[in-house]
Amino acid sequence: MRILVLGGYGHFGGRIARTLAADAGMDIVVAGRDTARAERFVAETAVGREHMRAVRLDIDCDAFERELEAIAPALVIHTAGPFQNRDYRVAEGALACGAHYLDLADGRGFVAGIDALDAKARAAQRWAICGASSVPGLTAAVVESLHGRFSRLEAIETGISPGNRTPRGLATTRAILSYVGRPYPALLDGKWRAVHGWQSLRRVVYPGLGARWSARCEVPDLDALPRRYPSLSTCDFRAGLDLRRMHFGLWLGSWLVRAGLMSSLQPWAERLLAISERWIENGSDVGAMNVDLSGVDRNGAPLRLRWTLLARDGDGPQVPCTAAIVLARKLARGELAGSGAKACMDLFTLEEFLRALDGYAVETSLQALE
Repeated sequence: MRILVLGGYGHFGGRIARTLAADAGMDIVVAGRDTARAERFVAETAVGREHMRAVRLDIDCDAFERELEAIAPALVIHTAGPFQNRDYRVAEGALACGAHYLDLADGRGFVAGIDALDAKARAAQRWAICGASSVPGLTAAVVESLHGRFSRLEAIETGISPGNRTPRGLATTRAILSYVGRPYPALLDGKWRAVHGWQSLRRVVYPGLGARWSARCEVPDLDALPRRYPSLSTCDFRAGLDLRRMHFGLWLGSWLVRAGLMSSLQPWAERLLAISERWIENGSDVGAMNVDLSGVDRNGAPLRLRWTLLARDGDGPQVPCTAAIVLARKLARGELAGSGAKACMDLFTLEEFLRALDGYAVETSLQALE
């Protein structure tokens, strides 16, 4: 199966390309604007290098669709974010040349809008799957695995906190800064209310790790999960930075945007990322994620559950890559029936996801909360 990974030498794309190249029967095309980086990435890859090649492909150039068709991929995996304010040119180009399409989009509007391509995807008998990452891909798999314990699921509250001693990319930084301090709607206590990015601080204690601070973030889950589970009265999402100086510094910056003193922190992305790189040897190499579910159990009693994932030894960045890896393998084996354009939900099980992380320092647990 020929798989084109856009941004295939980047933070997440590189992990996906290396992982799939090690599978038998995969032909991986590492693509992006920088030919030298793509070629260097292929040359430095140890396992599966013989199944990889580098090409230059610019998604913003006029010849993009023609060049994509010449490569003739069976699947396009788009990792070249940020996806906020992007159009669907890559997805449409993939469908037009007969390829399936996956992306790692965390842009709320981008993921919600992929439904507009459903008719095209069905006509091409291909999939266009948006948000094949931690959100909403992994979150949705966790919720579905536990949904059967509830007679009525009322609240989903998710948190992610990466370890500081793991690499971070400019695209992810820009994506986060796009909503810091800005208002967005969230379903809270049965009503859609305006909340602000990187505010509403919360302290979360992870067993075996300790406390991490988190703040609100705008992600696709805020629309996708209430649509999937209409009984929800609350759907909230927070993320946090391992180092408190970085977490609270960004929180202070959110007030500058909220007060109208700055229009956005996004233009500062490169400088803020450079500052964070100076501190990369501080803090922890452990990333954490929690999904809290609340509602009524099968006997009519209140039930609160917390599913937790800890990724040690710097393996945290593999987690957001795994949904795309699982889906690529299922497509290669012909195990993903149907077609259409949709958010990444109900396409793999939590068991399938965790099995793909075998060999990584990832552990999960489930506990009842009082």
